[in-house]
Amino acid sequence: MSKPATSKPLSWRAELRRQLGRRRTLWVAGIVAVLPLILVAAFSLDEDPGREGDPTVRLVDLATSGGPNFTVFMLVVSAELLLFIVAALFAGDPVPAEASWASLRYLLTAPVTRARLLTSKLVVGFLSTATLVIVLPAWALLVGTLAYGPEPFTILGGGEMAWGEWAPRMVIAVGYVLVTIAPVGAFSFWVGVRSQTPLAAVGGALILLIVSGILDSIDALGDWRKALPAHYSRAWLDLLVSGPVDWVDLRHGALWSVLYTVLFVALGYRRFRRQDILS
Repeated sequence: MSKPATSKPLSWRAELRRQLGRRRTLWVAGIVAVLPLILVAAFSLDEDPGREGDPTVRLVDLATSGGPNFTVFMLVVSAELLLFIVAALFAGDPVPAEASWASLRYLLTAPVTRARLLTSKLVVGFLSTATLVIVLPAWALLVGTLAYGPEPFTILGGGEMAWGEWAPRMVIAVGYVLVTIAPVGAFSFWVGVRSQTPLAAVGGALILLIVSGILDSIDALGDWRKALPAHYSRAWLDLLVSGPVDWVDLRHGALWSVLYTVLFVALGYRRFRRQDILS
């Protein structure tokens, strides 16, 4: 007599299919796909992006200089808020979403251990975030190159950076951006586990980002500002200057980000292991 087939609920593949099929995932993917096209259309309305009478050169003034410059500008504007929202949404929403659907308690009796449920959702959430963070500059590079040509990267302070030097530095920059948005995703994950409300998870992460930005603008805090989650969020631009790279801010930003990410993820596991699941 053959054994009945045993199911493996909440495998990573099953969780990935669930997340890819959700409407909010499709909306985020659509925004990432359309945003570079919107910027190209917006730049086409102004033949001279410089400001009349102002000799200062800004990053936006160089955005149409070629594919690499357009890609850097795209990453700058996206890393200010959009990518933080993506991290908060993908990492913080899955657990409270199950609670709002009244399916979280059922999943835990499937049987699925609490650690396995959290790990499945957290890994898929971070993988989804990483995919979009990588796809966005890659897609922007393709769109920018088709629209403005394959000219080398024009450095803001003057000079050019060849493709052979710019490309590996840009890969490191994208990896750094992914690391710096991880604490916001981890914080959203922790809040979502505590509240079991999707809006609280994403909203809490955005409040953290806003408060961090406000505190970072207060000079009186001095070196205390360096411990804020988003203080080093733009340090990746140090990779795109002429000469040797100054790794100090990049190293500090990565270490603080890893510290906050591990802390909030650990708090999320600790909370979920002890709380009663009623939904």
